[in-house]
Amino acid sequence: MKKVRIGVCCLARYTYDVAAALEIYKKALADLETVPEAEWSVISDPVVEKTDASAAAAKFKADGVDAVAVISGTFHLGHLALIITREVKKPVLLWAFNELPYDGGKIRLNSVCGMNLNASNLYKAGFSDFECAVGDVIDRDWVDAVRMKTALERAHIGVAGYRADGFFNLDIDEPAGFGSAGVLIDHYELSDMFSREVSDEDVKKREAQVRSLFGCSGVTDVQVEKVARLCESTKRFLDDNKLDALAVRCWPEFANSYGIAPCAMMSVLQSESRILACEGDIEGAETMLAAAAAGYETPFLADLSQVNLDEDYALLWHCGVAPVNLCDGVCDCTLDTYFAGGRGVTAGFVMKSGGFDLMRIDSARGKTRLFFSKGAAEPMEKQLSGTYAKVRFDCSVRELLDTVTSTGVAHHLAMCYTDRSRERAFAIFARMMGYEVIRP
Repeated sequence: MKKVRIGVCCLARYTYDVAAALEIYKKALADLETVPEAEWSVISDPVVEKTDASAAAAKFKADGVDAVAVISGTFHLGHLALIITREVKKPVLLWAFNELPYDGGKIRLNSVCGMNLNASNLYKAGFSDFECAVGDVIDRDWVDAVRMKTALERAHIGVAGYRADGFFNLDIDEPAGFGSAGVLIDHYELSDMFSREVSDEDVKKREAQVRSLFGCSGVTDVQVEKVARLCESTKRFLDDNKLDALAVRCWPEFANSYGIAPCAMMSVLQSESRILACEGDIEGAETMLAAAAAGYETPFLADLSQVNLDEDYALLWHCGVAPVNLCDGVCDCTLDTYFAGGRGVTAGFVMKSGGFDLMRIDSARGKTRLFFSKGAAEPMEKQLSGTYAKVRFDCSVRELLDTVTSTGVAHHLAMCYTDRSRERAFAIFARMMGYEVIRP
């Protein structure tokens, strides 16, 4: 989960019940302290005049906030939210309190009307990165969306090699990506991943870990040692270059250059919350970074590789790179060598059952889109090589397949296990970023 800093202020007008609004505000601020991985730049006094709004904006800028929650404690001047938005230039939550019970007089807060005023003003002024919410505590989906946006703005992604041979659909416009999202991408050679000096002691510890995680009877001792050494070397490479994520051209050259493919290494390091995308998939890496920032458990790039239209399920599969912590705990978790002339050395297991969200940031025809769906993985026997899950979606598998193929969504989708779908958070994130949403 990504740590963020958010500004908070309460707009008001003294012709309404400001004292009651401030009591609600005080409770809302106390609730903010329960939000994990968040810091708050708080304006304690009500923002009533234009000079108050300018002072609040100056504090938010000085504190380096990633976003601002502008609360309509009561109805207020229309200038206030405009001044803060103009000066801070960050995503805005327009937040209204629930209306208080009537006490025989006029409406006490008129908070929702103030939020409506702000939304209309901002929309007509050309702003689109604002969200509206009504309630006495902050909209945590909006906070998650801020986490996603901030993760991309600060992201340093490496590409080792290039995209996989023939995967033209994974190409991206790197300068456009930096301009729209702030993602900085650097290119490296494949050898940079496995050429780092690592100690024999660290390699032996890794080797013991690999043998504890996987059944290794199908691979040689030399291959196990190579997996362990590659884990340590890649970890050092990521740390030395301060990379938040790495996309790897994992075939066809890697096995020839190093002696084994990197799949098993990726399974191990991904289980340690490293973001690694196979086949040079930069936007896949971006998707997993955004998902991890919002608190999803170790994301996994999967292929929609098999569909059963009659029984309405699919397999989300890849050659053997899923984080090993996602194993179902029932099947034998193995290292296998079923491709690259016996040098594949991939993880092999059935993934655990449970709910998941499925998403991808994907560019095409001059637009960046966000594909989103969700579903649940079911138990199944281990029947083939690689890492995979039998899944059913919240739509028919035919609808999902028709959607991704008719819109040209790339064939890698980020599968993210979760007890709480963040569909709304991703929708807010898409609006913040100006992404088109694709949904079956």
